[in-house]
Amino acid sequence: MKEALRYLNNAKEILRKAPVEDGRYADVKYVQEACGTAYLAVLKAIDEILVNRGLSRKELPRSVDAYRKALQKHLGVHDGKLLREFEGIYDELHIAGYYRGMLHSVDVVKAALKGAKEFIEKIK
Repeated sequence: MKEALRYLNNAKEILRKAPVEDGRYADVKYVQEACGTAYLAVLKAIDEILVNRGLSRKELPRSVDAYRKALQKHLGVHDGKLLREFEGIYDELHIAGYYRGMLHSVDVVKAALKGAKEFIEKIK
């Protein structure tokens, strides 16, 4: 999990560069970069768990759909809760935060990063 946590720490460092005005990030570029990096942290954590469970690096998922299937197959012991959490992270960090640049509130972005960290801790 070292690599995943390193990515997550990098995301937090990126956010520190972003100017804040009235509880909102004034420059969406830093938010997008941080959200993308935090999402990669989650993927790195999943990859590490899958490798520890016997998958080779070549067998690791290469798409979000493949990650969904891998979570169901290899980490599905949480009655779908883990998959729902992953979906939330995907929607918030990857789509809204990184891809669309729709996250501006400091509280919302910090909550999304916290959710990523909790997910990583949960699958350790």
